[in-house]
Amino acid sequence: MELTMIKTLRKLNKGVALLVGAGLLTCAAFVLTDIIMRQIGTSLGGTEEIAGYAMALATSWGMAYTLLEMGHVRIDILRSRANSFKRALFDVFSMIVMSGVIITIAVKAWPVLERSIKNGSTANTPLETPLVWVHLPWFAGWVWFALMSTIVTLCGLSLLLKRRFAETETFIGAFAEQETLQ
Repeated sequence: MELTMIKTLRKLNKGVALLVGAGLLTCAAFVLTDIIMRQIGTSLGGTEEIAGYAMALATSWGMAYTLLEMGHVRIDILRSRANSFKRALFDVFSMIVMSGVIITIAVKAWPVLERSIKNGSTANTPLETPLVWVHLPWFAGWVWFALMSTIVTLCGLSLLLKRRFAETETFIGAFAEQETLQ
């Protein structure tokens, strides 16, 4: 059940990653258009601001995809010398810590969105972008990452309790080891 759930989450997050990638490509095209227009003496304006928003959104939404593809950096000097039970313990422990950190970030991101909504905040730029337009999807991305990391942690913990240690490595193990195992 756990591995089926992880497989489903990977597919779902792959779709999210494709949408985020399309958004980044659109942003890059917008910036490129602005650069070309500057060469002929005009400009779209606001490209720096929009690119900054795009990066913030890509980061918050892209983290869950990176987690499920085992792309987060890990220092595995102890883990690499351990047996499968201890590796599974390290993996689950690292996921518990990561989930705690990400949940904290998501909780701390809420007041930013709440303040934008309450005050009707706009960017202090010529575009005067309503910040709720940026903060809402940014906050949703952190909540998504917190949800994904919690589900992955619970799946890993479930497999650990069922003594299926080797299976935890397929979704919370170290990526470098995955390459050597195949």
